[in-house]
Amino acid sequence: MLIIGIAGGSGSGKTTVVKAIVNSLNKKVAVISQDAYYKDSSHIPVEERKNINFDHPDALDWDLLCKQLSDLREGKTIQQPVYSYLTCTRSKTETIPVEPAEVIIVEGILIFSVAKLRKLMDIKIFVDAEPDDRLMRIIYRDILERGRSMDTAFEHYCDTVKPMHLQFIEPSKRYADIIIPEGGHNKVAIDVISNTIEKALK
Repeated sequence: MLIIGIAGGSGSGKTTVVKAIVNSLNKKVAVISQDAYYKDSSHIPVEERKNINFDHPDALDWDLLCKQLSDLREGKTIQQPVYSYLTCTRSKTETIPVEPAEVIIVEGILIFSVAKLRKLMDIKIFVDAEPDDRLMRIIYRDILERGRSMDTAFEHYCDTVKPMHLQFIEPSKRYADIIIPEGGHNKVAIDVISNTIEKALK
């Protein structure tokens, strides 16, 4: 089994890279998203939940993510949490079963910022992209998926996303084994990574 971490800033193209790698491998692959492991905020008044900083490491339940990755490594099926950005709560009744696979991909903006999580990874990949490209994707996503207006999406980027990127995400690039410029559009990098994974599995 290989555990592969794929990190990068919001809007950098991590999901595109993950899909490209999964499609290129003739192997069973399980994908674990950091976004499923945000701490439950149901105890916080609804009006205050809009102030949650999703781009700070403290917002995530790293202990649970590390435990479930270790369980997968040991051949155990896990129950991945289900988290809603709209309500800022973790479902108390619903989980997603994830079975062990030859390749486990963990993806998220902050996964390289936590040492104990990095130690569980066999290969660490950082997806790089130009800030203005990421900004456009972030604003589009916030409007489409998270109910923000153009103004609030841009304000959120300036007040939270950009400073957290500079403080936590960009510095974590130094832990990467491979850096992919241009995200999922970099076919050469995807081919190299896929070949590396296939070779490592053999």
